Amino acid sequence: MSVSTAASTQTVCAPLPVLGGDVTVPLVTGGEVTYAALDYAASAPALQRVWDDVAAYAPYYGSVHRGAGYLSQLSTDLFENARRTVAEFLDCRAEDQLVFTRSTTDSLNLLARALPAGCQVFVFETEHHASLLPWQDARVTYLDAPGTPAQAVETLERALAGRDPYGPALVCVTGASNVTGELWPVRELAAAAHAHGARIVLDAAQLAPHHPVSVRDLDVDWVAFSGHKLYAPFGAGVLAGRADWLREADPYLAGGGASRKVTRREDGGVDVEWHESAARHEAGSPNVIGAYAVASACKALTEAGFDTLVARERYLIGKVRAGLAEVPQVKVLSLFGDDADRVGVISFVVKGWNSSHFAAALSAEYGIGVRDGLFCAHPLVRTLLGSAPETQGECGSPEAAPGEKSLNAIRISFGAGTPDEHVERFVGAVRELVSAGAKWTYRTQDGRCVPAV
Repeated sequence: MSVSTAASTQTVCAPLPVLGGDVTVPLVTGGEVTYAALDYAASAPALQRVWDDVAAYAPYYGSVHRGAGYLSQLSTDLFENARRTVAEFLDCRAEDQLVFTRSTTDSLNLLARALPAGCQVFVFETEHHASLLPWQDARVTYLDAPGTPAQAVETLERALAGRDPYGPALVCVTGASNVTGELWPVRELAAAAHAHGARIVLDAAQLAPHHPVSVRDLDVDWVAFSGHKLYAPFGAGVLAGRADWLREADPYLAGGGASRKVTRREDGGVDVEWHESAARHEAGSPNVIGAYAVASACKALTEAGFDTLVARERYLIGKVRAGLAEVPQVKVLSLFGDDADRVGVISFVVKGWNSSHFAAALSAEYGIGVRDGLFCAHPLVRTLLGSAPETQGECGSPEAAPGEKSLNAIRISFGAGTPDEHVERFVGAVRELVSAGAKWTYRTQDGRCVPAV
């Protein structure tokens, strides 16, 4: 095991309070129902605790690092304290830097800009596009999807050992798949990378909201994640880890805050002395509310206790998987098999159904929000669907064309704020749709499947 998990005997707790838990939505069949938000992997609802903390601070908002006034000093202290809180949440090393960004995507693009000359990047095709695509300016080796965690480590070791020239290298790997929810052997992959003189960055976008992430224990060089998946709104992300590559690279953005000293030259140009701290890559006015929201979410999850949160999520995963297993037409997608450890992310296809049609019916007829498509992980989903025999037709008809392969999949995802009732409603809705069909007719509109009303 690469990520600690709770004992199976851990007491199951109640869901954490989140915003939107009492929102009702209209059904196409008439009436309203409480909305079941089961798309946490895209954006998790904000914790009520986070929202309250932000609301309490909002009247005291001021400029950061740039003002002598009381509110400016208060905001600066809050921003830097948020940095320390998140670093503690990630169990960073004393010498690590933590940079606030906009998102996981932004964090990994920042690191891509900081790669030393000649650096080779190794990334599995199973990655989310946020960690698959930023390395276009480097020499990239894309690794095939492994069938087991052990095969992932073996594949990486062979690729690293055979690299030519044997220069700087970076491995990018996800902690938990945004498609299958499966946990990756991060600690073992980090050991393999370091044994071959490479560094490793962990995409923890789907891992951090569900499991504790320790930079020190996993022995990764960097970790990146997004606040909006960690129950914090306002568009903030984090890149934390080794300082040297970040300190030696040109600023990700050039501007105020990143510069320590700017002087005019006699020839009319300017000379710039850049900061060597995290400020080097935080040009412009920082998103202090976003950073504070992320820190608040980190505190809330830590205080709730990950052992308890993991135990409850395992309970919900069991309910969903058991319910789907009772529907023969449902095929759950997996790389590592049914016994693999996973977070609350499950993708599947339904034989004879268009996935967009199925997701639209869940929303319109049951008030359940899920995701359908390729989940910004196109190579992985296509690999998984390529081995699945399920077929589907057009949005307007659940009938499949003979021999037609699935075009996309359906994803349910949940977490610390998900009530039992939402999971139970989802399982019941799947059974009803498969056995009785949709109650409404659907059509394609602007690339989406919607009720034909």
